[in-house]
Amino acid sequence: MKSRLLAAALLLTLPATAAIAAETKIKIDGGGGGLVGILNIPDGAKAPPVVLMLHGFTGQKNEFPIAGGKIGLFEYTAEKLAEAGIASLRIDFHGSGESDGAWEDTTFSGQIKDAVVAFDYLQTLPTVDVGKIGVLGYSQGGLVGGHLAALRPEASAVVLWAPVTNPSSTYGVIMGHHTLEQALGASEETTISAKLSWGGETELKGAFFQELPSTTPIGAIGRYPGPLRVIVGAKETIVTPQPAAGQVLLNYHEGPEDLVVVDSDHDWNAEKTAKTVDEVLLPKTIEWFEAHLGTPQ
Repeated sequence: MKSRLLAAALLLTLPATAAIAAETKIKIDGGGGGLVGILNIPDGAKAPPVVLMLHGFTGQKNEFPIAGGKIGLFEYTAEKLAEAGIASLRIDFHGSGESDGAWEDTTFSGQIKDAVVAFDYLQTLPTVDVGKIGVLGYSQGGLVGGHLAALRPEASAVVLWAPVTNPSSTYGVIMGHHTLEQALGASEETTISAKLSWGGETELKGAFFQELPSTTPIGAIGRYPGPLRVIVGAKETIVTPQPAAGQVLLNYHEGPEDLVVVDSDHDWNAEKTAKTVDEVLLPKTIEWFEAHLGTPQ
């Protein structure tokens, strides 16, 4: 059941003006507590199309800083979308960033629920075109975005960046297959500590791991009839092998679609330079949304 009854309370978090010129922090009262997000509406735009942005594993609504600077990849993407006349909402999943909840309680199903709540919230806003809502998901956010598209097939367009298509394989790479084997045998409430392939550690409960074999983004995307663009990096070391891991989504999807292969790693080379982001990733992303969402009149 959609969360349309939330609208009256949620709109109180927005400025009273009909035109929002700057980014506005909002809080959506969804299941599990409040979801915090940033709503970006282009200056002077009247009911523009809007894109819901879904961050990756251990990420947050702004994503990681580009080339060692202060601006995050998603924050930068929101700016570029706005320049094209497209609004955006980027959220922190429960347990991430500023949203309520504990990170260790994260699950795929919980994040998919968060995405549905955020999508339904957008459908209540008078400041965007509720008939033109796109979805952008990165990495684990791409997995979530594929499931969201299945649950909300009215989404006007979907772009998935390096989406996780085989969770057991990808998280085996990230946390080690031995850790996954141990975690799959633990109870849902057992806390599992895992070292991450890029350094550092994380803690998640058994419930996260037990959803690995039953979460099927490939099957989900087959229930979405709308326009789908998948963008992957040829030098991937996390969601592998590429381009096969991206192509498999298109194999199960019926509708307008394409696969873009970028000469990059999982992070679009963005930790060192913005070149790939500026010259390929964002132009290809915005092109897809402009073609299928349009821009305000």
